[in-house]
This record gives sequence, C-alpha cells and structure tokens, in this order.
Amino acid sequence: MNRSPIAIRLSRILSWSLHPLVLPLYLVLLLFSQTTFALFSPAVKWYLCGTVLLYGTLLPALCVGVMRLRGWIHDLRLADRRERIIPLICGAACYLLAASTIGRVEAALFLRKFMLAAALCCLFCAATSTRWQVSLHLTAMGSAVALLVVMNILAIPRMFLPMLWCIIGAGALASARLMLRRHTPLQLAIGFAGGFGLTWVAMFFLK
Repeated sequence: MNRSPIAIRLSRILSWSLHPLVLPLYLVLLLFSQTTFALFSPAVKWYLCGTVLLYGTLLPALCVGVMRLRGWIHDLRLADRRERIIPLICGAACYLLAASTIGRVEAALFLRKFMLAAALCCLFCAATSTRWQVSLHLTAMGSAVALLVVMNILAIPRMFLPMLWCIIGAGALASARLMLRRHTPLQLAIGFAGGFGLTWVAMFFLK
C-alpha cells in the first residue's frame, strides 16, 4: 500500500472524522433530520441531543483525558490494548446512563436501544482487549451500519442512501486504519462483525 504523506494525512483526517466518540452524534442528527424524530418538540430534541453529547462523547472523552493526566494510560489513542480495558468499561457505563436517561422519552425507544448497543460494543472490545485487540473504529462503524440496515428492514423512509454512504465510509475507514498501520485486516474484520452483530441483537431483542 502506497503510504505517501498525503495518503497518511487523509487517513488521519478520516480516522478523526469517524471516531467512535462522534458517530453517535452523526446518527442522532440523521434521526432528527430524516425520520419521525423530526416531529419531536424542540425541547425533546435538545434533551436527547444533550444526553447523547454528554454521555456518548464528552464524559467518555473526559474519562480518557483524566486517565492520561493521572498516568494510568500513556496514549490518548489507546493503542496499547491493556490500557483500553478501563476506559472502555467507563464508556459502557456512560452509554448505559445515556440509555437510562433517554428511556424517559418513551417515543425514543429506538435511540435507547442504540445506546444499549453501544454499551455492548464497549464491553465486547474491553473483553477482547484482555487477550487480543480489535479495531474500536470498525466496531463503531459496524454498529452504525447495523443500525441503518435495521432501519431499512423496518422500511423507514429515506434510509437507503445513508446506509450506502455508511457502508462506503466503513470501507474507507478500514483502508485508513490499514494505511496508518493501526490494525491488521483480521482485527478490522472482527471489530466490524462484533459491532454489527451486537447492534443487530440489541435492536431486535433488547427492550
């Protein structure tokens, strides 16, 4: 693979643009712009967006930052699999709190299930990190693709193109992670499959 400076730079931009901590925000914005979630009152929209931003992005990022300052981890990218376990468990706890908070809005059951799926994905990555390492990025993308596939199965309008773009994005992200030499193809594939499978289970079988 040609590792030119431009290719490496683009790979880094893509990795940060599709970081696991920002994907939930993209999906919430998609729900609010393209589905019946758009019919919610502004107050409910702000409540749900704020909940996802706080528990899905800010608190997990804050936990990692504090651990870095305390010297418990040595790299904000969590490149060392052994240093991933505690941050991922904290991330799972944050997503469970998000699911509990979102549960107060009965009409947002779909979003609550996705937060539960995100918690499962964190626990999956934490468990595998005890012995091996999977891609956090591709686990998150697998989860996002599964959500959009489920929405298409449920015949939710205007979700085919977002699903297609998400699949293309997952492929581009996998190439970027390979370009940056962060993972092997198997680590990317297992991560994607784990995220997809756990989200599929959460969307259809969790309440």
